[in-house]
Amino acid sequence: MARLGFTLAVLGCGTMGKAIAAGLLRSGVAEPPDLVVTARRREVVDKLAAELCIAATVDNLAAVRRAEVVLLSLKPQQLPALLNGTEIAGALAGKLVISIAAGVTVAQLTRWLPESAVIRAMPNTPSLIGAGMTVLARGQGVDDEQVARADRIFSAVGDCIELEDKLMDAVTSLNGSGPAFAYVMLEAMADGGVMMGLPRTVALRIAARVCEGAARMVLDTTMHPAALKDQVTTPAGCTIAGLLTMEDGRIRSVIARAIQEAARVAAGLGEK
Repeated sequence: MARLGFTLAVLGCGTMGKAIAAGLLRSGVAEPPDLVVTARRREVVDKLAAELCIAATVDNLAAVRRAEVVLLSLKPQQLPALLNGTEIAGALAGKLVISIAAGVTVAQLTRWLPESAVIRAMPNTPSLIGAGMTVLARGQGVDDEQVARADRIFSAVGDCIELEDKLMDAVTSLNGSGPAFAYVMLEAMADGGVMMGLPRTVALRIAARVCEGAARMVLDTTMHPAALKDQVTTPAGCTIAGLLTMEDGRIRSVIARAIQEAARVAAGLGEK
């Protein structure tokens, strides 16, 4: 994997920011001098510095001045107060700024930072274990090399692709919220195993491996999930009996509507 090749500041280094910083270090893409992170509380800064062995500070402006690329790892409602400050905006001028704030569009970022190259990104929590998925959307005037820089950051913690900004609310729902929906399905499968006599720890382990293996089959074979499902479904067998029970509960519609509703809410986060 290509080295980072630039200094990165992570502003608001919470769960996701820490996952990205740790992933960069773990993969060898970055070394400690390549990174600087910030947090609001001194005790959090001290903990980050001790755990990751990197520079950490409560001073966002100092971190921005030190870095070539800045990752905004803050909540949507925190961005206006940070970026409307003339000092921060001035320090970000001419730099690549990547935001992972849900619902905040490329157009909003560009209004706040007219002299910066902006990219909107949506990673997810499996980035914590290097199995994440991130989608990027570039702002106007952002070139391929700048997108490649963002790709190097997020590829250190999983897979990374680029789409248009107009699709990012759907991405936020499917990719950002998706793991929570998957956990509910995984837990329900384990509950079924417990109901039929399996110890819970065993049922959870089997259900997790089933979900992991099924996902890998889709990615590695590139076959449609329906075709893979049919491989498991024999005439008059137990699988088709279970599938019909799922269909009785409108499982497809419920899951699809969950994605739709989460996307609707995501679209309003930036407005708030």
